[in-house]
Amino acid sequence: MTIGEERSSGTAQAWEALGGAPELVGRVRHRGVGDLGQGPLPVAELARATVAACGLAAGELAAVRAGGGVEDVAPLVVDEGAVATAFVSERHLRVEGRAPVTFAPLSGFWRTADGWVRTHANYPHHEAALVRALRLPSATPEAVRAAALGRTAVEVQELAYGEGGLAVAVAREYGDPQPLLEPVRESGARGRPLGAAPAGRPAAGVRVLDLTRVIAGPVATRTLGLLGADVLRIDPPGLPESDDAYADTGFGKRSALLDLAQAPDRAVFEGLLAEADVVVTGYRPAALERYGFGARELLERWPGLVVAELCAWGWRARGPWTGRRGFDSLVQAGYGIAAACGGSGGTPGVLPAQALDHGTGYLVAAGVLRALAEGGGRGLRFSLAGTASWLVRGLVREPVGAAVGYSAEPWLRVTPSGYGVLRHAASPFGEWGVGPSRWGADRAGWLPR
Repeated sequence: MTIGEERSSGTAQAWEALGGAPELVGRVRHRGVGDLGQGPLPVAELARATVAACGLAAGELAAVRAGGGVEDVAPLVVDEGAVATAFVSERHLRVEGRAPVTFAPLSGFWRTADGWVRTHANYPHHEAALVRALRLPSATPEAVRAAALGRTAVEVQELAYGEGGLAVAVAREYGDPQPLLEPVRESGARGRPLGAAPAGRPAAGVRVLDLTRVIAGPVATRTLGLLGADVLRIDPPGLPESDDAYADTGFGKRSALLDLAQAPDRAVFEGLLAEADVVVTGYRPAALERYGFGARELLERWPGLVVAELCAWGWRARGPWTGRRGFDSLVQAGYGIAAACGGSGGTPGVLPAQALDHGTGYLVAAGVLRALAEGGGRGLRFSLAGTASWLVRGLVREPVGAAVGYSAEPWLRVTPSGYGVLRHAASPFGEWGVGPSRWGADRAGWLPR
């Protein structure tokens, strides 16, 4: 079954935000069925729209590199089953037959004296910070539960952030509007000429420096890797990544460690930047500025770059929120989505997928592809809060019918990797072919063009 324009309103909104030619939306068709739940918010619409926008951007770049224009962009078919499976890729992952650890024991919703708070303690340093902040006698759910009940939700939130931890009071109303994409500057320079690209690999030869973690940014860069880019992820050695997280999002890239506070590693990093075409960052605002590698500094020194910045709370957030860390689950809580998905008695709930992460990832990839098609030399900003704002204010549920006959099996693959044999979700755009290496195990250098 192939269905056309009746599913295109979300795609049109995303494509407009990306600055794409509106006539291209009519070239998108959908086939098959998926299942991303029947909650109160249009998650399936967000998923299909962000994947479609990314596919259109890939098609546009392919046409430009072939010497054509908008009129030469090929029709795009989006498979609903592939989209639904990819949007919960972390749930389908098996590492040598073992299911990954999704949320640690101290991560979750906790009742407080005046409502609810959501904590995120998946990383050991965040768990330790939460224990310090709440002065817990032990790092157990029982201790968190007792400590939260004796405080207000905002008090738990501020204590946690004060110690470098993560907790967010569950908001009862939707947060302030945020843009889906914020083009922030153009350098006036053009990037390196790319030339023609092989079929199906519109980003071939593009060098992408990946400075992201967890899900949203890594989804963007693994997508760029599948589309042909040479993606090199760089992390600081003192901030380990979850092996399970990297086993899911490390496809299509290599991973190396550099300490920017050390002169030799900083020199290597600057050498990588000098030969890069794209930088994707996922650290909170001002984190890279302290090393002199904020977006403004990057575009001043290397004006042909495409710099895509990603943060949790949005670039227009009030008070301290712009500069705070955050994850999909925390933005759901702080933006009013958890309350909207809640059950009886005011118990908060969650979206049927970490859709803010995955959706934003495809939007970031789309923004990068469009910027490359237009010649590079520009900065773009995305946020999980911006995607949340679109979800609750812009998207509407569309008449797609019941998800009868959906199965994830056609979209699951088994691939060797640095972590052993992985069962994993395929990309909506094709096959990676090889699994990820281990996090931090690769050389900090580009592949030959």
